[in-house]
Amino acid sequence: MVEKAYKFRFYPTPEQENLLRRTIGCVRLIYNKALAARTTAWYEQKQRVSYKQTSTMLTNWKKQDDLDFLTEVSSVPLQQGLRHLQTAFTNFFSGRAKYPNFKKKRHGGSAEFTKSAFKWKDGQVYLAKCSDPLPIRWSRQLPQNCMPSTITVKLDPSGRWSVSLRVNDTRDLRLKRTNKQVGIDLGITSLLTTSDGEKVANPKNFNKLHKKLRLAQKSLSRKTKGSNNYHKARLKVARIHAKIKDSRLDYTHKVTTQLIRENQTIVVEDLGVKNMVKKRCDPATTSVARERAPRDHKLARAISDANWGELVRQLEYKAQWYGRELIKIDRYFPSSKRCSNCGHIIEKLPLNIREWDCPECATHHDRDVNASVNILRMGTRVGDRRKGTPTKKAAGGAVSVCGARF
Repeated sequence: MVEKAYKFRFYPTPEQENLLRRTIGCVRLIYNKALAARTTAWYEQKQRVSYKQTSTMLTNWKKQDDLDFLTEVSSVPLQQGLRHLQTAFTNFFSGRAKYPNFKKKRHGGSAEFTKSAFKWKDGQVYLAKCSDPLPIRWSRQLPQNCMPSTITVKLDPSGRWSVSLRVNDTRDLRLKRTNKQVGIDLGITSLLTTSDGEKVANPKNFNKLHKKLRLAQKSLSRKTKGSNNYHKARLKVARIHAKIKDSRLDYTHKVTTQLIRENQTIVVEDLGVKNMVKKRCDPATTSVARERAPRDHKLARAISDANWGELVRQLEYKAQWYGRELIKIDRYFPSSKRCSNCGHIIEKLPLNIREWDCPECATHHDRDVNASVNILRMGTRVGDRRKGTPTKKAAGGAVSVCGARF
């Protein structure tokens, strides 16, 4: 059984849009009030406020005269907002995320409905306090005998409405097994290079609309904040950003799906993308990351536009869905500077050098192809040696298979 989320666009009626906007606004208000209460309690009294206490606060807030509008929307999205805040704090205290931020109206928002707050009838979605079904554009059908367990309605900054239906897919999605293995070296000039010598082009979606975005942002900066013209200009900027995001995500999905379908084992580097786009290179960052993220910060936008982190994330969950194996080799492994023929490691290899000759065996290397071959060899070697034997260290660094550390 696989948990999946199916996302669709929908175009609400004026009555539905009014109700959904009020619901999202109430969710944002409750989230921000609970976050402020928890922050104040810690800094003033050194006390931690739990989810149960914020739930009691919500009950009291509904009884206040100035907040009586909270009773006009479904209570389930409000409770889910508090649960999301609790998850944010859990991630913060575990070191997986930064301190939670306040939600802003211009960022859109979302509301999550559990089974008690919606009805699934005849293939249509009926939300609480809404008599008509959501007018969803069904671009694809849900799997047979699958009913949504959770529904999330989202409004993005560009004003588009979407609904995400979470289902438990009981189908066996595993693909026919193949013996093909591939190593992948992520890059900027080419989005990725495989150990077979194939290079996948980087579409550079941001550059295609950079001029248009720059003019739109320039126009926005000249508008009076809060005016109608400011709101129109902000929407124009948001729509350009949405177009860049959609094209980038679509291309990433196509590339990862093709890789999963064609290969049984995929080996990638476990790069610290967040560190690589910082203004200054973190001292803890690897030699590969330091090489790819120089201190002048010129590659930060290009790295973000390449979408490396999302590409690896998609490979992880698609490998689990379709019965493939994803191996991550440690970021400290010198894949670019190691000769794939004799194993000699050169001292320096600047980014502007795309081809080089090994001083030991005189083999001519394409930088990216050589790196992908080394990545594949190290990944398969460690994977074969350590498969099924949990350990923190392995030859050449730690390895993860489908996201689990070995």
